[in-house]
Amino acid sequence: MNKYLKNFLFRGLIFGGFGPIVVTVVIFIISLFESVSLNATEMLIAVVSGYLLAFIQAGSTVFNQIEHWAVLKSVGVHFLTLYLTYSTCYLINSWIPFEPGVLLVFTLIFAVVYAVVYITVYTVVKKTAKQLNNQI
Repeated sequence: MNKYLKNFLFRGLIFGGFGPIVVTVVIFIISLFESVSLNATEMLIAVVSGYLLAFIQAGSTVFNQIEHWAVLKSVGVHFLTLYLTYSTCYLINSWIPFEPGVLLVFTLIFAVVYAVVYITVYTVVKKTAKQLNNQI
């Protein structure tokens, strides 16, 4: 089995369990602002989609470690994987409505947050690597 696929599955299995926890927190927060009544099917869909979201999010970190991929390709695949996973999960659970305007706002917010997190992590890792190299 490909080492990247193994890493994807391993990371997904380790962190996938956090998905249902996040789902319950989201449902709790929504319930603070409006009445929430979920039937068994809706709860099952929320828990399973939350697990899959966490699984894919954790596993997709392997894309940035594929040496023979260009940085732009790994970032693009990572971004698209997360975007498709989050948007699908949010739509399936009716956390956002399936409307063009809402999807546009979601996409813009997602892209900005992704860019801020990526730039922050990139800057910190680069600074840390420089410090470690200076110590050698």
